[in-house]
Amino acid sequence: MGAVVMVRVEGLPERRLPGSGVPAVAARAFGAVPPPALVLLGVVSVQVGAAVAKQLFPLVGSAGTVTLRLVLAAAVLLVVWRPSFRLDRRTLLVVAGYGAVLGTMNLTFYQAIERIPLGAAVTIEFLGPLAVAVLGSRRWVDGLWALLAALGVVLLTRADGGLELTGVLFALAAAACWAAYILLAAALGSRTSDGKGLALAMVFGSALVLPFGMADAGTALLDPVVLIAGAAVALLSSVIPYSLELEALRRIPPRVFGILMSLEPAVAAFAGLVVLHEALRPSQWVAVCCVVLASVGATRSARPEP
Repeated sequence: MGAVVMVRVEGLPERRLPGSGVPAVAARAFGAVPPPALVLLGVVSVQVGAAVAKQLFPLVGSAGTVTLRLVLAAAVLLVVWRPSFRLDRRTLLVVAGYGAVLGTMNLTFYQAIERIPLGAAVTIEFLGPLAVAVLGSRRWVDGLWALLAALGVVLLTRADGGLELTGVLFALAAAACWAAYILLAAALGSRTSDGKGLALAMVFGSALVLPFGMADAGTALLDPVVLIAGAAVALLSSVIPYSLELEALRRIPPRVFGILMSLEPAVAAFAGLVVLHEALRPSQWVAVCCVVLASVGATRSARPEP
């Protein structure tokens, strides 16, 4: 979650990607891969990263894992983009607000997957961007897609005893943060360039979650094995997928990109099943499919922007 170039996915809101600084060698390598495959590989990488992160919870807790991911990502972004810390007051407020939302989004999402299956958490969290897309539309058909997504969440949370309420609430909080993250993206993009704004925002987000991580894990965050695993999470969840998506967006229409991204809840459910052995019930798989179909429908029915 989070990066630099703002991309408008018709029907779904902006997705943040890491800017135009993809190394030329990597770009040439990506060029040999079909764009849809790049997007799908990115989606798989994000969700596998989340599954790997969940395996760190017994060692450093969910807050400790978030801290590792954001601090390491901030360090990499600072080295790559070398942003200036001299900002005017309004830009500082935008960067700080974006960083606060970024940190809170990751913190609440990791709290959610600590309590409920990964696939269920991502499905609920996906309501955030879907809500922004639907609420920003005046087409009546998008109301039907919203109802379909709501039906999916009801099925997901009430099937065979349902999910732990606390986990559902954390996932809903992450969804709200994702919506706010999207709305703040334009302001950040208009006041900063390349990846500099994201690098600074990541510093603010890291500072926000650091006290929670220290309270959760303490000095365990400095364990070499934990640091290596945290670096793997940062690569799988941020660097690799955003680079793949950026290259794909250069070669396919945003609408196609949006449809492919709508598969995230289903991929998350599969990643949870394969990596974490989290099996969803049949009715919960139906719920995931409802949200995926709602996202695809909202994307396909959106009018192209002028």
